[in-house]
Amino acid sequence: HVQLVESGGGSVQAGGSLRLSCVVSGDPYSRLCTAWFRQAPGKEREEVATIRTGVVDSVKGRFAISQDNVQNTLYLQMNSLKAEDTAMYYCASGLRLPTRCRYDYWGQGTQVTVS
Repeated sequence: HVQLVESGGGSVQAGGSLRLSCVVSGDPYSRLCTAWFRQAPGKEREEVATIRTGVVDSVKGRFAISQDNVQNTLYLQMNSLKAEDTAMYYCASGLRLPTRCRYDYWGQGTQVTVS
């Protein structure tokens, strides 16, 4: 079993920055893959960044993912925020399969609102 606890969300003006944190604890094998996802109202959940592959194209140059293995914390640094970045952000962890990750564990989410 894995527990993930996110923090760092909030309201910010366009162009501002936020850093999301996610403390991950539990079964080491289920923490081999870690990632950030987001879901905006009325939209499907989408991947934002993974430790293995980095950030997706839509946020490249503005967001960065990192991990502190000593503190067991996953970060998402978000700069130059836009209104379209408004969403609930989730961190996730899971098993590393031969060709992909399977995200079995999810945090409770942290809201990011950009106006």
